[in-house]
Amino acid sequence: MTELKMNRIKRIGLLSCFSVCMFCVGNAQKVEDDGNVEINASCRLQTLEGWGTSLCWWAAQVGLWDSKKVNEITNFIVSPDKLNMNIFRYNIGGGDDPSHIGGHMVKGKGRRAEMEGFKVSSTAPYNWNADAAQRKILLMLKKKRKDAIFEAFSNSAPYWMTYSGCAAGNNDALKDNLKPEYYGQFCDYLIDVCKYYKQRFNVNFRTLEPFNESLSNYWHNQGTQEGCHFEPQSQINVIRLLYGKLRASGLRTEISASDETSLSHTIKIQHVYHDAGDIWNKLGQINTHTYSGSDAERSQVHDLSVQAGKRLWQSETGPSGGKGLKSNLMLTQKMFDDLKIMQPVAWLDWQTMEESGDEWCVMNGNFKTHEFHLVKNFYVRMQITRFFKRGYTLVGCDAKNILAAVSPSKKECVIAILNDSASEQSKTLHLVGFHGLHHVNVWRTSETEDCKQLASTTVDKNLMICVAPAYSLTTFVISK
Repeated sequence: MTELKMNRIKRIGLLSCFSVCMFCVGNAQKVEDDGNVEINASCRLQTLEGWGTSLCWWAAQVGLWDSKKVNEITNFIVSPDKLNMNIFRYNIGGGDDPSHIGGHMVKGKGRRAEMEGFKVSSTAPYNWNADAAQRKILLMLKKKRKDAIFEAFSNSAPYWMTYSGCAAGNNDALKDNLKPEYYGQFCDYLIDVCKYYKQRFNVNFRTLEPFNESLSNYWHNQGTQEGCHFEPQSQINVIRLLYGKLRASGLRTEISASDETSLSHTIKIQHVYHDAGDIWNKLGQINTHTYSGSDAERSQVHDLSVQAGKRLWQSETGPSGGKGLKSNLMLTQKMFDDLKIMQPVAWLDWQTMEESGDEWCVMNGNFKTHEFHLVKNFYVRMQITRFFKRGYTLVGCDAKNILAAVSPSKKECVIAILNDSASEQSKTLHLVGFHGLHHVNVWRTSETEDCKQLASTTVDKNLMICVAPAYSLTTFVISK
C-alpha cells in the first residue's frame, strides 16, 4: 500500500492495526475482543538501528569509578545477552559560571548535573582535560561495540555566551538565553568538540544536536540543570549557521533537531522548519522526546518525518507515572506505541543509572561509595532490546500490547506480549506469512522473574497460544 494510503488510514483513526495491511484494519476490533492476534510478515514497518541511552548525566559520575566497575557496567549495557545497546548520546557540556559550582544544580539534580565545559571564556583556550569521566565511558562503549552509533548534543551554550550568565537558562524561562552575537561561536564550539573527538579518539559523531527541549518553559537562571530556550526563528538561524560551518569543517557529521520534550512541540517546530523552506534540507535526522504525546500526535510526527524524508529517532524519554514494575510496564507500553505508530528507527532511554528509585533508570548506584545494582527495569528493558536486534524489521500486529519483528534472514520472528493489568491474559497468535518457523524459546519478566528463560514450546499450524501473567512482559523467539 502506498504511503499516502497508509497516512489516510491513520488519520481516520484506525490506529490499532499499526500496519499497512487492510486485513488488519478490518479485523482489529474483533481480534482484540476474542483474544486472537494476527502477526503478519508482509506488513513491514521500520527496520531498527538499535537501542541506546544518553550518557549525560550518569556517565560523568560513573566514569570516576575504578576501571573494573566501569567495565562491568558497560558490559551490562552493550552485551548482546544483556541490554544490547549500540546507540549513545554524548553531552557537550556548556559549563556554568565557576562561582555557581556546588550551588543551584547540586541542590536540584545533584552534582551529576554540573556538566563540565571546554572553554571558560571567549578568549580562553580549550581545556581538553575537561569531562574526563564522561569521555571514559564513551571510549569504553566505543571499544566494546564496533557497530556503535554516536550523537553529540548540547543542553546549553557556555555560560559566558548567555544573557543570564548562567547555563541553566534565562531569567525569563520563555526567552532565549544564547545571545545572537554568539551564534557563530556557539556553532564553532560544538564543531570543535566533535573535531577533537574525531582527531584524537576516532569517534565519529554521526549527528550533532544543538538544541534540547528548546521550546520548553522550564530553563531558568539558577535552575537545576543546563538548559536553553530557543524560539523557532532562533533555531532556524542557528541551523543555517551550523550547517555551513559543518560542511566547511571536513566532518561528515549531520544536524539532528530538535529534541523537543513533547510531541506537540515537535510537530510545531517541524512545521516551522518546513515553512522556512531550507531547513529540512539541512537536517540529517529528526529527533523527538516522548515525555508526553497522544497516538494521533505520534502519527503526525511519523507523517512529518516521511514528508521530510528524514530518519526519525525517539532520542529521550522516561516514565509517565506509577511505581516500580507497574511504572516500568507503562513505559514499555509507551515504547510500543512509539515504535508502532511513530515508527522511529531508534528508541533511547534518558538515564541509565540513578541513585534512587527504579523508574528512571536500569541500575541504581551510589555516586559516593561507587556501588551499584540492577533494578527490575533492567530486565524489563532487556526483554525487548536483547531480542529485537539491530537490523530486525517490525511487522504488523493488531494488538496494542504486542510488538513483533522479523530478522533480516526471515528465519526468526520475535514477539513480545505486555500485560500491565492485574489479570492474566491469554492470546492466540496467528502467524501469517511466516514459513517453516516452529521452535519457540520463551523469556519472561514479572514480579518474581527477571528475564527468566521458560520451557520452550512450538508453533502448530501457524498458531501459538500464549498466556501472559499479571504485570509481566514475555518474549517469544520463534525459529526453524
